[in-house]
Amino acid sequence: MTEARPTGDDLVEMLAALANPLRLRIVAKLFGGRDYVSHLAREIGVSRPLLHMHLQRLEAAGLIVGTLELSEDGKAMKYYEVADFDLRLNASALAEAAETLTRSDPVKGPAPKEQS
Repeated sequence: MTEARPTGDDLVEMLAALANPLRLRIVAKLFGGRDYVSHLAREIGVSRPLLHMHLQRLEAAGLIVGTLELSEDGKAMKYYEVADFDLRLNASALAEAAETLTRSDPVKGPAPKEQS
């Protein structure tokens, strides 16, 4: 059985998310096991709002997964863990991904239609 490779758009989003040193550190920390936002912020040494922004980007790229749980005292706590992903980059994988690109820039949206 072969694993499906990410589409070009997915690959661009994943690589862009990982291109930030803080987000790379977050994924590395979560590789050691799931954690909740407040504890993770203390461990990494950043504010919760800043961490939350980076967690959202990583989650949107499919690299981490968040779940909301209630603690014993009734507080809502968001836990994050690394998603099941496997990126292997080589020239062949990049060429295959490039064939499936639908956006020229992930921030700007869809590529304009070419004139025939």
